[in-house]
Amino acid sequence: MKPRYCIIGLFTLTLLACNTGPAPIDYGEDSCDFCRMHIVDQQHAAQIVTNKGKVYKYDAIECMLNDHEHNQASLVDLFLVTDYNLPGTLIDAQQATFLISESIPSPMGEYLSSFRSAEEAIAVKETNDGEIYNWEGILSRFDN
Repeated sequence: MKPRYCIIGLFTLTLLACNTGPAPIDYGEDSCDFCRMHIVDQQHAAQIVTNKGKVYKYDAIECMLNDHEHNQASLVDLFLVTDYNLPGTLIDAQQATFLISESIPSPMGEYLSSFRSAEEAIAVKETNDGEIYNWEGILSRFDN
């Protein structure tokens, strides 16, 4: 009986060790993995999670976009950005809509924000002007 429990325990630990989900951002304490600034802005933070579970945290979406080429796309499990309308809430960057508007500053000066839906981005654009992008479009804009 005891060997069976050991096998079940090892299997459970193995599953837990393979977690590739996002990690909470400790605002004011965590530092950006690209520019090393403290992450304080809850409307513009971002994350990359690799397929091995390594988490990279960013103080701005533009830091994540500038750093993503160091994290080969084939090794990335999740690209996450903060929903501008829900500070502190990470969403799938590949499904997000992005707005570059000089009326909405971001931590690194690119004026880049992200939204859960195109409708939300369009509503904010109506009062702030700017340009709207999908994931492929924003990647192209930041492609070095």
